[in-house]
Amino acid sequence: MVKKNRRRLKIILDQHKELLILASTSPARAALLNNAGLSFEKRPSGVSEDALKISMKPQGAEAAALALAEAKARHVSRQAPDCLVIGADQLLDCHGDWLDKACDKEDAARQLRLLCGKNHHLATAVCVMQNGACLWSFVGSPRLKMRAFSNEFIASYLRDAGDQAFGCVGAYRLEGLGAQLFDEIEGDYFTILGLPLFPLLGFLRSRGIVGS
Repeated sequence: MVKKNRRRLKIILDQHKELLILASTSPARAALLNNAGLSFEKRPSGVSEDALKISMKPQGAEAAALALAEAKARHVSRQAPDCLVIGADQLLDCHGDWLDKACDKEDAARQLRLLCGKNHHLATAVCVMQNGACLWSFVGSPRLKMRAFSNEFIASYLRDAGDQAFGCVGAYRLEGLGAQLFDEIEGDYFTILGLPLFPLLGFLRSRGIVGS
């Protein structure tokens, strides 16, 4: 009888949990949330990023990444009353040069030549909104140093990495062959992958979305 009552109580509590939505179609961010045991929906934000990036450039990559994350979450939040909406964004800043996702092999090679032998940082922002209001936000900025490598290595890397080199800033995924490009990194691994997972889980824990 006690076990049945506990199961019934768990069902009641689960039914009253706020619905969680990821305002993104990013496979990497969805995988991080899935692997952390979260239940959520994915909805594209439909936010146009280019104009916002240009307007925010004087304020720096961290401010721009947060503004983009908030814009994405706000757009979805207004369409999903009472839900908790996660918005996230990441900008690669290499001494003032901001890189977008590599769109093809030529663009990926260009980005790698720019980053070769240099430090860069990844301004990575996340926020949670409800009914269009920001409840919480966080920005991390890990630093990464690419090693020096030859044009021949770039060609072989892009051949071996295939699609892993596209659709991501800097033409690398650190969890894959992109690890071969670096001498050192400073900062949280999940933040480098595109989502400050530990701070986000802390906020969701405070809301009862994940167990404490």
